[in-house]
Amino acid sequence: MGTETSSVDISEPLLLDPHGNEEKEEYLREEVPEWKEQITIRGLVVSAVLGSLFCIITHKLNLTVGIIPSLNVAAGLLGFFFVRTWTGLLTKMGFFTKPFTRQENTVIQTCVVACYGLAFSGGFGSSLIAMDERTYELIGPDYPGNRAEDVKDPGLGWMMGFMFVVSFLGLFSLVPLRKVMVMDYKLTYPSGTATAMLINSFHTKTGAELAENQVRQLGKYLSISFLWSCFKWFFSGIGDSCGFDNFPSFGLTLFKNTFYFDFSPTYVGCGLICPHLVNCSVLLGAIISWGFLWPFVSEHAGDWYPADLGSNDFKGLYGYKVFISIALILGDGIYNLIKIILITITEMWRASSKQLPVVTEVQGEYDDESSQLQSEEKRRDEVFLKDRIPTWFAASGYVGLAAISIATIPIIFPPLKWYLVLCSYILAPALAFCNSYGTGLTDWSLASTYGKIGLFIIAAAVGQNGGVIAGVASCAVMMSIVATAADLMQDFKTGYLTLSSAKSMFVSQLIGTAMGCVIAPLTFWMFWTAFDIGSPDGPYKAPYAVIFREMAILGVQGFSELPKYCLEMCGGFFLAALVINLLRDVTPKKFSQYIPIPMAMAVPFYIGAYFAVDMFVGTVILFVWERLNRKDAEDYAGAVASGLICGDGIWTIPSAILSILRIDPPICMYFGPSTSS
Repeated sequence: MGTETSSVDISEPLLLDPHGNEEKEEYLREEVPEWKEQITIRGLVVSAVLGSLFCIITHKLNLTVGIIPSLNVAAGLLGFFFVRTWTGLLTKMGFFTKPFTRQENTVIQTCVVACYGLAFSGGFGSSLIAMDERTYELIGPDYPGNRAEDVKDPGLGWMMGFMFVVSFLGLFSLVPLRKVMVMDYKLTYPSGTATAMLINSFHTKTGAELAENQVRQLGKYLSISFLWSCFKWFFSGIGDSCGFDNFPSFGLTLFKNTFYFDFSPTYVGCGLICPHLVNCSVLLGAIISWGFLWPFVSEHAGDWYPADLGSNDFKGLYGYKVFISIALILGDGIYNLIKIILITITEMWRASSKQLPVVTEVQGEYDDESSQLQSEEKRRDEVFLKDRIPTWFAASGYVGLAAISIATIPIIFPPLKWYLVLCSYILAPALAFCNSYGTGLTDWSLASTYGKIGLFIIAAAVGQNGGVIAGVASCAVMMSIVATAADLMQDFKTGYLTLSSAKSMFVSQLIGTAMGCVIAPLTFWMFWTAFDIGSPDGPYKAPYAVIFREMAILGVQGFSELPKYCLEMCGGFFLAALVINLLRDVTPKKFSQYIPIPMAMAVPFYIGAYFAVDMFVGTVILFVWERLNRKDAEDYAGAVASGLICGDGIWTIPSAILSILRIDPPICMYFGPSTSS
């Protein structure tokens, strides 16, 4: 799951303004390498290393809380740092090295994002493990619609095969429209434009100095985070009740309701990266659910549901947690899907009816500035159109891959028949276009929403005999296609603004996707074999596994077995999500910036409040930092946050090795009430 990112209005002429006229002229005169020279061995090695690191981080976040912040800043900084270090060392040793260009930097960024993007869009934290036996048992063998036949445990072989047959289709679906989306419609793609600004700044004198300082900060906080995570491990004992992760910061009463600070560098780092509104929305959701709603529902145990049920029984309090979370997620997703479709239709109509302005007189300084902007745009257009990707190649690639996938997917998931896969692939390019166009306007990819819609439709179509497996599998297929198509257009925008070849962008996206098809399953398998994935009482709860399986069961079974008043509450929260989103859109910005985001509020309803506290600590640190020194905060907050997240992520590797070797922490630090003698 992704959270909403703030949409920023970034105009292309600002890309080089901070560096003055000298850098602009250098940018226009710059000799652009051939597309093959933009893809280098050293770049691919760095991409594989960073792709592995960010896959681990994405899996960790996906399997714990499900909120994935953008790691583009970290990818750009670390890519720049590794290659600069590489070339510097070889030069000192007397070897000749090719200069590190902005185009090579862009290729590395594209490879890394394509690689770790599959860790999310591949469904490793949601649809794929919704099929496993742990999730089946958690929902309950006697739960209507939850059949033992609808179980498929993760396997390294079939997951890799599945990734290879579905992950490339999205790349071929929209390649012929790259000129339309980037040059004709001039879609902003805020994240792609911001990444281009970052890369362009690295390759100027002042920008390189800032990048080196940012890398120092990233390295410093990466080391602190890694050492702190290592220190915490020694006190975490055996089981899930020991250590700093269970520190009752606000007392034992609030600790029982999951309100405590668990000293997680990852979640504090997420709080530094995510917008203040996202962090506050998460905390508000935690207060509403764990502060008021769940204690209120618990008081009616014995009336609304049997009082003797286990803590993870869907006929009890656990059912309220899951289904109300689903209601909020669906309400937010459906509203934004309709909104993005309406925006897309409106903007396309405006673009088709727009008349070019006739300039009758231009004078003085404005004339010079306009001429320079036209020269920049002309230069970008020439480079972007120089290396063409034939339409026949894209079309034949899509058809060929679709044919392979249609033959292969029913072998992996027998209930998902070939004709259902075929229907998905007929609709996929249109959905990929809608999502890519919407992402270009708002910077918000709705890939998971398209996946959930596919899940409900396919689950209902197949019915009780295999509808659950077919539904969650189709969700993974649709998410992968729609997400990779949007990522590709973001990368085309970045390449356009960094004078990178469209062909090198496409090839690097293919290479990065191929890396992800291997690295994402391998890194997930490390988590699967080393940790207790899906345990509701452990750190790796895999919250979206239960949610996605329940969605598929709802598609098959309907609302037959919900606890008392649960359906009414779900309807209320679904409507609340629609109303809150509507208020965010119709109220003036000075008020709407304080209205919470329902999607972010939904996450703690199921998981707990502890990570919301950590993220709020991060946002408070950033808020104070911005008040004390806004420029420093803008320059270094992303690097500090990335360091905290990466350090904790790197510790996952030795932690997994220790777990596989059955080496337990030596100390259990436990907190409990004092007893009177």
